[in-house]
Amino acid sequence: MERPVYQHSSRIAFADTDASGNQHFTKVFRHVEEAEHAFLRSRGVCVFDRSAGSWARVQVWCDYKRPLACGEQIGVALRMARLGSSSITWEFEITNTAGETAASGSMTTVRVDPEGHSRPIEPAERAALTTPVPS
Repeated sequence: MERPVYQHSSRIAFADTDASGNQHFTKVFRHVEEAEHAFLRSRGVCVFDRSAGSWARVQVWCDYKRPLACGEQIGVALRMARLGSSSITWEFEITNTAGETAASGSMTTVRVDPEGHSRPIEPAERAALTTPVPS
């Protein structure tokens, strides 16, 4: 992945595995969401507030390349591919302990009000999201 916006590390928990001891396919998105929330918080952008709203997932896609085993340390690279008026499309890549790509894909989220209706991303949030990450 070229120039990721945010690097996050996580570990495959036993509760996230199937009978084979590998991560269940749906749990990939938990790690992506964890990275997304950490990035938003690092920028001072609200993740969830009952009175202000949140970010609803409207589209997810994943290409699975390799299994991830219980206890394995993983890396999540997250990049903002598109910033719309009310949405963000994130691209992600998850790597295993050997640095190999285990999964990659995208997730589109929409800024919503407390009732779940789409609303524009506020100018202050937009500025926080687009400020370059120090290298």
